Amino acid sequence: MTKTIPELVNSFVGGDENAFAELIKRFRQKIYSIGFQMLGNHLDADEVVQETFVRIFKRRKELANVKYFSTFLLRIATNYSIDLLRRKKGHRIIAEDSCNLPGEIQLTLSKRVATPSEEFANKKLLEEIKRALTNLPPKQRLTAILHDIEGYTKSEIADMFECPEATVRSNLHIARNKLRKILRRQIKKGE
Repeated sequence: MTKTIPELVNSFVGGDENAFAELIKRFRQKIYSIGFQMLGNHLDADEVVQETFVRIFKRRKELANVKYFSTFLLRIATNYSIDLLRRKKGHRIIAEDSCNLPGEIQLTLSKRVATPSEEFANKKLLEEIKRALTNLPPKQRLTAILHDIEGYTKSEIADMFECPEATVRSNLHIARNKLRKILRRQIKKGE
């Protein structure tokens, strides 16, 4: 029988390393996806995954008082992603071609197989969006990624950031407006 997340967390807090391994298995892909969307490359996304679980392991005693493990875990991952962005500030972030990603990640990222012309148009648009996202401040970028790409609700994001939902709505609104302006400029340059 498969254990629930709270059962796994309780087992992990009690010292069960198999429960920790199962938590890693269940959440690794989600953390990787957030890291990759924020930082744009495989190495940094892997570092986010590794550092997130190292920090969880070190703070396992605190987990006994955590209401929602996934929110706690994602807060650590997003904060570490922001830290990495700040450390790299001034360094150009080069997004990795998704063709170089491991097969299971490519499979997860793909929703359906596109025609060659759709694929070309989608790839071009995705490159423009990624380039535009890199121009946003970290909190706005992360808010847009978590909400519009990863599908989290505003209240879930507010829990991750430990801020009011109104702040998330504001960050999302500002991020979308900035993205719209950046993308319009980029499209006009391309015409």
